[in-house]
Amino acid sequence: MPAEIAAQPRPAATARPRPTACLALADGTVFHGLGFGATGETSAELVFNTAMTGYQEIMTDPSYAGQVVTFTFPHVGNVGTNPEDDETAAPFAAGMVVKWDPTEPANWRAVEPLAEWLRRAGRIGIAGVDTRRLTRAIRNQGAPHVALAHDPDGNFDIEALVARARGFEGLVGRDLARDVTCAQSYRWDQMRWAWPEGYRRRETASHRVVAIDYGAKRNILRCLASADCDVTVLPATATAEDILAHDPDGVFLSNGPGDPAATADYAVPAIRGVLDRGLPIFGICLGHQILALALGAKTVKMNHGHHGANHPVKDIETGKVEITSMNHGFTVDSQTLPEGLVETHVSLFDGSNCGIRMRDAPVFSVQYHPEASPGPQDSYYLFERFARAMADRKA
Repeated sequence: MPAEIAAQPRPAATARPRPTACLALADGTVFHGLGFGATGETSAELVFNTAMTGYQEIMTDPSYAGQVVTFTFPHVGNVGTNPEDDETAAPFAAGMVVKWDPTEPANWRAVEPLAEWLRRAGRIGIAGVDTRRLTRAIRNQGAPHVALAHDPDGNFDIEALVARARGFEGLVGRDLARDVTCAQSYRWDQMRWAWPEGYRRRETASHRVVAIDYGAKRNILRCLASADCDVTVLPATATAEDILAHDPDGVFLSNGPGDPAATADYAVPAIRGVLDRGLPIFGICLGHQILALALGAKTVKMNHGHHGANHPVKDIETGKVEITSMNHGFTVDSQTLPEGLVETHVSLFDGSNCGIRMRDAPVFSVQYHPEASPGPQDSYYLFERFARAMADRKA
């Protein structure tokens, strides 16, 4: 090595600021980092999401209620936030874990920085965490219970945080749909975003659809409106009588959080009442699981679930493979499907069930998110299939 090069002084290492956030797992593992967003503490189940975009849509997805989300993609926060990308009025995820500190927004659509958006919503973020190590732990050990804390002064009672993580009740047996559903019914006419108009309004429609809100994302409702549907949204606790009073051409069952077996206590009787009328039914995610329960199948808790925008799913009946967006911690046990119920889709990651249909009725559902928010658009056709089923029934 030349002397003039060897003699050059090495730059001094940049000192990492004192940790202002702490993530404590129930097994006693602790991660320190820099906090952003709201201050305080929360406890939840920890999951990871592999999507490379859409952090705002993910945080506002009601299906993440009761969960802290670890983002495996490191660039989180660099496009800021804006009201158009919210899937609901506010974040439902309990908090977020990221590799790098969120940067200032660098996108023309940004209205405010991620940190300020989280602060207003009362949600905690922690940056500077080894998310690869954390993701491996989740995959190997299952989704852990955690406590997440943000204190600008960096004062943490580690023992108390671990105890809080261990005291988290978990999601098994919990009905969270009641916590995230709408308070009263409403109409929806906004369609999918399209250039250059943006979000347009549907003025006329061919099909009357009642959508049951177990935690519905806005883009699902937009996809229904774009499929020529006049949509009326009802709360998760709506009865069969409530649904049928709107004289629908079809019924949609939305996504949502929690244990489907717990929500089934009141949702299954309503769905069975609709099934008795022979109406077309389409379900997504939690709606898929509850429909399966109503038809006699069972659901089980997964080790770490499916969360991301790059999940390959095979349509068994056509052989087509779709790249899908997923977010679920429970799954339909395909071994329990009764006679007359056909498995239509499976995950190519682990073979778990991703779709069902009835042999003799226009009733079907999928585990994944065909509305693609965020994610690929391979599965928009399912909304058109639902519309055709309603048209066929009226023909």
